[in-house]
Amino acid sequence: MNLQDLQAKTLFMFGKPRAFSHAEFQSQIQHHKLNFVEEYHEDVDLLIEGRMMTPYEQNLSDDLYENKKIESISIDVFEKVLAGSLEDDTLLMSLKLSHDKERLKSFLQNSCISNSLFLKLVKLYSWSGEDFFENDDNRDVSAAFISRFYENIERNHNVQYATSGFIQLVSQAKSSEILQAIADLEPLSYHPKIMMAIAMSKYCDEKMQKKLHKKRDEQIDEALSFNKNLSLALVDGFMKEKTLGSNIAKSRELDTSLFEKLQNFAPHLASNPSLTLKMQEQLLDFNELEIYLALAHNPNLKESLLKKLLEVENECIVSALYENHAMPVNFLEEAYKEGKYYASLAKNENTPVEILYQLQLDSRYERYVKTNRAFGKHIQSENIGWLV
Repeated sequence: MNLQDLQAKTLFMFGKPRAFSHAEFQSQIQHHKLNFVEEYHEDVDLLIEGRMMTPYEQNLSDDLYENKKIESISIDVFEKVLAGSLEDDTLLMSLKLSHDKERLKSFLQNSCISNSLFLKLVKLYSWSGEDFFENDDNRDVSAAFISRFYENIERNHNVQYATSGFIQLVSQAKSSEILQAIADLEPLSYHPKIMMAIAMSKYCDEKMQKKLHKKRDEQIDEALSFNKNLSLALVDGFMKEKTLGSNIAKSRELDTSLFEKLQNFAPHLASNPSLTLKMQEQLLDFNELEIYLALAHNPNLKESLLKKLLEVENECIVSALYENHAMPVNFLEEAYKEGKYYASLAKNENTPVEILYQLQLDSRYERYVKTNRAFGKHIQSENIGWLV
């Protein structure tokens, strides 16, 4: 169904519009020269079922449907057709010239418009120098932004009315466009933590990274240094500072060239999960306990390295290995049989659930088992609660 099809029909609607305000709905009807009638009669070609129908309207609609006297569609379908016909540039220019804040807010709350149009419109909104939820208008626009892009919003309705919703949006966002839109929101000046979360996101592209770095803010630079996809131009500059260089060594996705550049930060490199087997072997050749320990904690430690590190006579390193999710199950089972490293086994999400059940019976390890996410998921899936 498209507007051209609708323009050739006589239309009638029960109830009210949903996504469009009443005034905007009427404006769109007039703009597209759609033939709406105020009362139902036999010449009506299409019935639109709106929201808040009266009992009489509902009964008549049901009767017409059951007797197949007329074609009908929901208001949601009809409004999507209307929204799809909006000309972005024309609408943006109209709103800029009119300075009609209520109309702009109405469009921002319209769930039928496209995401791309929403992001263009939100740039026009004036926050009046106030925070996201400091006044009614800002609250409505903030809620519209969060609810539009938040994954599974139906499971967490309240998040759209909290600043934490923007923080969670940043963690969910897999689009630099959405991150940039959040970064451009005026109230972000009140929330440096959100800006830092954007800086750390691997979807924060090079252009955005450079823009953030230009702020010359130490906290933002530190957040950028944890970005897995930090631009190489920033990497070179940050490596001159010890803390930032260490963060890059731990966090940045590595290739051979970058790995070689970061050799001065070897103990931090050893904890980087993107290390290849060859890189791990090169770090092992440093023969330093600090590097061994970092490798032992590395979640992507290769099995051949794991076996070599088990031979190191150091309890901290061996305990870390048995706590590492990379440890094969057969190694964990063998350690349990030998009565060793129970605390590490209780923390390891890869430890078989049967062993975790046994370990939680010992008060020394019960707390570790209860904070083991894999065991927690098992308990929830079985719906059996904690054993006492």
